[in-house]
Amino acid sequence: MESTRTRRLGKKCIIAFICFVSILSCKKEVENSDALDTALIDEPKEIFEFGFNLEDYVVKKDTIKNGDTFGKILERNNISYPKIFEITEKSKDSFDVSRNLQLGKPYTLLCSNDSLQSPKCFIYQPTKERYVVIDFQDSIKTYTSYKPIKYVEKTASGVITSNISQAMSDQGKPFMLALKMSDIYAWTIDFSRLQKNDKYKVVYTEKYIDDSIYAGIHEIKAAYFEHNKEPFYAFEFETDSVLGIRDYFNDEAKNLRRAFLKAPVNFSRISSRYNLKRRIAHYGYRIKAHRGTDFAARNGTPIMSTANGTVTRSGYGLGNGKFVKVKHNATYSTQYLHMSKRNVKVGDFVKQGEVIGYVGNTGSSSGNHVCYRFWKNGKEVDPFKEKLPEAKPISDSLKIKFLEYIKPIKNQLELLNYPKEVIESDSLNTESEGQKLIT
Repeated sequence: MESTRTRRLGKKCIIAFICFVSILSCKKEVENSDALDTALIDEPKEIFEFGFNLEDYVVKKDTIKNGDTFGKILERNNISYPKIFEITEKSKDSFDVSRNLQLGKPYTLLCSNDSLQSPKCFIYQPTKERYVVIDFQDSIKTYTSYKPIKYVEKTASGVITSNISQAMSDQGKPFMLALKMSDIYAWTIDFSRLQKNDKYKVVYTEKYIDDSIYAGIHEIKAAYFEHNKEPFYAFEFETDSVLGIRDYFNDEAKNLRRAFLKAPVNFSRISSRYNLKRRIAHYGYRIKAHRGTDFAARNGTPIMSTANGTVTRSGYGLGNGKFVKVKHNATYSTQYLHMSKRNVKVGDFVKQGEVIGYVGNTGSSSGNHVCYRFWKNGKEVDPFKEKLPEAKPISDSLKIKFLEYIKPIKNQLELLNYPKEVIESDSLNTESEGQKLIT
């Protein structure tokens, strides 16, 4: 009897133990399941652009089309005319939407996240980087801002076989990099007369908007060019932190530039020189002094200021067409005529190489070109017959800082290798062919 009771009690204990283990096992499974479910649930990512959380709005993106105005865009999105007039009037001091919207430029409407989808904010993008916000959700606010830009440092090196543009193109490098190189060395190397087996190395930065959108070459940090076996270094260095003036110097701190560029446009030809006895077809072949130098170029080609200076005139004349005049110092001034569009206004400080307008055919002109005029001590002269001053040298106090600054960059250039396949190919042909002039 005792034995039977003991056996029954033992069975009950075993059953209770099994139930207890099962409960614990189920609890753990539930806990693990909860943990697994928690791990699999991702919080929705917030999307920010132009400083707004786009998840809070219905977003409508488009571009300015032919016939579009700010008023028409808002009107077809159910904004009443009185409200449009109020927005336009209150924003025009910061940004005149009735005049400044350009065909093809993108814009974004942020609308209420409901069935009405009423516009709350208009964002216009005149450039990839810059945008204008007209926010009329509560009070009307207008401001300009810039998208975040990331700068990525890159390097390139090559051996010239035909020209620098081709050498860079073979490596998948942008044409603008070759253009910037030719500008840096404009006074030291004639890029139209390069030698075969000339070599180059360059450290530069590229711009990316919102971390992913390529926005072109930002700047060349340093370069090395071996032309006809002679080395030419170039290092960018800031010489005036107030005006933000940066220039290029060689490894001995000598400025690579002259005070003036040779021409206000890239890759153009001189169609008419400074000539006080020139006969002009436009005026019936009678003698009419031509006190400028004409550079023929395609309509819309950027026109650059040939030196640092301040814009003293920016307007229109019957003969000059659209023009800009720049005063560089007490001695020198320059003028640029027949523009299709001006890019600066009176009082602007412009740097050498900065775009001040675009080639056109306005005024008394018989074709697309820029007439470049040059004043010295108030008298128009031929710049090609003048001994123009060198660019401002680096100060003695900055020279020591500059030489220390370039040490690691120069070492970076020296460690860059030339493309192996190009060097091997050239070594097979150099002895028999010798150096060939590239034009």
